[in-house]
Amino acid sequence: MNFIGRSILLIDDNAAIREGLRTLFEAAGFLCRESENGAEGIKEAQQMKPDLIVLDFSMPVMNGLEAVPLLKNILPKTPILMFTMFANPELTKIAIAAGVTAVFSKDQAGTLLVPKAESLLRSEAA
Repeated sequence: MNFIGRSILLIDDNAAIREGLRTLFEAAGFLCRESENGAEGIKEAQQMKPDLIVLDFSMPVMNGLEAVPLLKNILPKTPILMFTMFANPELTKIAIAAGVTAVFSKDQAGTLLVPKAESLLRSEAA
């Protein structure tokens, strides 16, 4: 499947993390937009209608768990990947119950996100 032109919204308060993720996803052919907190991410999602959302848990203004239900209300079928320093079984359980598709630790290589994104979009298209 060709992922060129598929869009991803990156929501993270750390500009360096967003830049690193953007580099990874754009190298795989995705179009990326960025927001630095959940509230901005919701506004961007309304305009952009991304194919996938990658968001952090811990952010100022509105954290990832607060943003997820609002994002799912706007884009109920859009997969959401949480990429956080606080990944643990309890947060994963809460995040998935809120509507997150999968949780990844920032301790893990960010490169795990691209194959997961491709897999999710491939199954969505099937």
